[in-house]
Amino acid sequence: MCIAQSSPSLVSRTVTLALIAACALSISGCARNKSKGDLPYVARDVGTLYSAAKTRLDRHDYKVAAALFDEVERQHPYSIWARRAQLLGAFAYYLDADYEKSIASAQRFLAVHPGNRDAAYAYYLIALGYYEQISDVTRDQKITQQALDALGELSRRYPNSRYAADARLKTDLVRDHLAGKEMEIGRFYEKRHEWLAALMRFRHVVDDYQTTNHAPEALMRLTETYLALGVPAEAKKAAAVLGANYPGSDWYQRAYKLIEDHPAAAAAQPGA
Repeated sequence: MCIAQSSPSLVSRTVTLALIAACALSISGCARNKSKGDLPYVARDVGTLYSAAKTRLDRHDYKVAAALFDEVERQHPYSIWARRAQLLGAFAYYLDADYEKSIASAQRFLAVHPGNRDAAYAYYLIALGYYEQISDVTRDQKITQQALDALGELSRRYPNSRYAADARLKTDLVRDHLAGKEMEIGRFYEKRHEWLAALMRFRHVVDDYQTTNHAPEALMRLTETYLALGVPAEAKKAAAVLGANYPGSDWYQRAYKLIEDHPAAAAAQPGA
């Protein structure tokens, strides 16, 4: 999984695992790649089932743990253990990298217990499930947008929760990734001399992702495309914004040289 030029998992994986482990202990204290059908139905009391699931989780046997937590919910749906099992099952699926089932379990928990004190953790697991599936910028970014939406939902609903800071960090990384995708497409169009299509992509980065690492290059590319389209005045404006915000960057030096070397733009310079 790549985010722009670096992986967000590498940047914040330690923080993520610390948070989810802490919450898992809290949930259990206060109390797949297999599906539900993979375990034969054997009627067991709720305490035995839950303890077996927790033991498997502690042994890092995540597939079996998730299936056993599902059994708690299936056999004893109205017990307090079922609520705990839903979240710990989602956690076990996450650790097993079965993100679709983790998301589904957390969403089911929220559907039944929207006001529960552990709802913030469920939203966090949903966001992590999408986040861990983000692919590199050469691929479709639907999952990336879902991750951004889920992180935003968590931050809006629980801005003071223990997960909010990590959600904000991941939001910045996801936005940078989405901006990187726009830049890749823009550069592709630019190489083909499809200037208007390129312009739209670079403009999108400048307007909607101006706090990302891609903004300086987007402004320089806007300078290029405006000059190619024969609109030197707009090219100068883009270069001026670049110079005002990133005066020492290589991107500004390139934009300045483009303006200086372009006859129509140079002729419009004050004192020319």
